[in-house]
Amino acid sequence: MGHDSRSDLPFTSTVVAEGFDRWSPPLHKEFETNAHHDQLGQTLLKETGLVRVWETHLEPGARIPVHRHERDYTWIALTDGHARQHSEDGASREISFVRGQTLHFRLDEGRHHLHDLKNIGEEPLTFLTVETRTA
Repeated sequence: MGHDSRSDLPFTSTVVAEGFDRWSPPLHKEFETNAHHDQLGQTLLKETGLVRVWETHLEPGARIPVHRHERDYTWIALTDGHARQHSEDGASREISFVRGQTLHFRLDEGRHHLHDLKNIGEEPLTFLTVETRTA
């Protein structure tokens, strides 16, 4: 990688609430309703037998609904930004993204990650998510 690579930047995520604290009844319901929703982004750019590539562009205050990751995936931040994420473990986190930053998530067989994401920054937040499928 070049000298300006940001793939090794630390992931900045701060837990701001636990135990479903401050979760609204509609948010709880969305987690139940979307427990198997696998649309990981707004726009599916490419799908093959092995990968799906999603683009997400969130204006300030915009949100992607609860969705489920069941396969290994990598996200790539295309802009700097700040987001809030609610996860099925009852935690709420605030995340800072840096343009060019990447993070890979490996999910063991039978495991998943269920969450939403809201842009809480003052600028648009854009990123790609690359989901890998096993052959």
